[in-house]
Amino acid sequence: MSTPTAPARPGARAAQSLGAVVGFLVAVELASGVLQGYYTPIYSDIADRLAISDADVNWFEAAQLLVSALCVPPLARLADVWGHQRVLVLATAVTALASWAVAFAPSFGTFLVAWALQGFYVVWLPLEVAIIHRRTAGTGRQDVLTRRAAAVLVGALEVAVIIGALTSGVLVTAIGMTGLLALPAVVVTLVLVAIWFGVEHVPGEARGGHDLGGLGLLTTLLLLVMGGLIALRLLGPASPWPWLLVAVGLGLLVPFVRRERGHREPIVDVRLLASRGQWPVQLTAFLFGMSVLGAQIPLSTFARTDPAVAGYGLGADAAFVSVLIGVYVLCMAAGALTLPLTTALLGPRGSLVAAAVLVAIGYGLFVPLHDGSVQVLVNMGVAGLGSGALVAALPAAAAAAAPPGRTGFATGMTNATKTVGGAIASAVFAIALASTGSLEGPDLGHAALAGYLVVWSVCAVAALLAAASLLLLPTRVVENTAAGQ
Repeated sequence: MSTPTAPARPGARAAQSLGAVVGFLVAVELASGVLQGYYTPIYSDIADRLAISDADVNWFEAAQLLVSALCVPPLARLADVWGHQRVLVLATAVTALASWAVAFAPSFGTFLVAWALQGFYVVWLPLEVAIIHRRTAGTGRQDVLTRRAAAVLVGALEVAVIIGALTSGVLVTAIGMTGLLALPAVVVTLVLVAIWFGVEHVPGEARGGHDLGGLGLLTTLLLLVMGGLIALRLLGPASPWPWLLVAVGLGLLVPFVRRERGHREPIVDVRLLASRGQWPVQLTAFLFGMSVLGAQIPLSTFARTDPAVAGYGLGADAAFVSVLIGVYVLCMAAGALTLPLTTALLGPRGSLVAAAVLVAIGYGLFVPLHDGSVQVLVNMGVAGLGSGALVAALPAAAAAAAPPGRTGFATGMTNATKTVGGAIASAVFAIALASTGSLEGPDLGHAALAGYLVVWSVCAVAALLAAASLLLLPTRVVENTAAGQ
């Protein structure tokens, strides 16, 4: 036991335990990477199995991101009260069950529900960052150690994305779809055991209390907006009903914000989110989600499209799409792991802005350059460098600007806002691809090229807006995030 005359001991103890904790959390991010990379090369094969079009595959992502957006605020709040490890176990258990359901789903409807519930994994990384931020308290280097550990976790995530993508690309012709889809479920189940035994529980610091009314308003708001977008896809822009649903959903923002501002323990701390240190980070996460989450399926279906049939695409098989994903993810890992270097060269704020600009350039290049695999690889590589840096930096920046009892909420909200952006973008992209696609003839089920141009343009513009918002981030936050460089 340490004595009062040895003040360095608590920090040393925290640093020693941090290595073991990060090791188990790396395993969690390996599973997260498998989930994020494994399915991408085989989206077209899943569509064939379920007898749906390429455009309709986007609704899988929209549904999953919507569930992710709804689950993150209450889980992040529960983690600050109940303990981050316990909520990490809960979220992993739900993800494991959903992953098994994905493998054995007999129909489109059951697959959609299982796929949506699998979105609980989105809370893993922010909870891990919160765990590390809590464990490093008293070291005198809390923000530095948190940032570095986050970079390691993101690096593990990206390596696992490559492994997952290459594995499914190779196995798609070797085993049946049920066996192919069961492999991620096995990985998540093993990780659940690792978290249970490897990460000790630490009680939360926040007071109890749950804002069920706020959660209900938030759920209704998001469901109305997403329902309006789905109705727009089904009924067309001439119908007033989709626009009415979206308007009513957005109108609920007013009572929701008023309720949360007046609640002692809100489900969404709007006062914290509106602070100068948080809103640029959260807005960036929302805009970034449009590309890093919303554009995944369009990129996969574009690459799998046969140019001899649709007049565009790469005509790639699942194995080659795995290679494309591998290049993209390697660049993301490079962006995450070189964040300290770019921060030293460009400054804290400059490195974040540069990352967002790289994302904008990468997707902007798709508009004129998309006819060959080399062009697509270059575009994805540029976007990947910026995306990796943002994935690693945003949770750490949010934690640096949050009070001790709100780190779980702040880091969780970066993923919540990111997933809301991705969900809305996925729904919009599904509409864009379906409304421009052919409904009859030899290219049945394929969107027109104009739909993909809309996707890439939206991603590029969103990334530029994110760069602009980061310019408004207070110096105090970026200096805390980059302290020790």
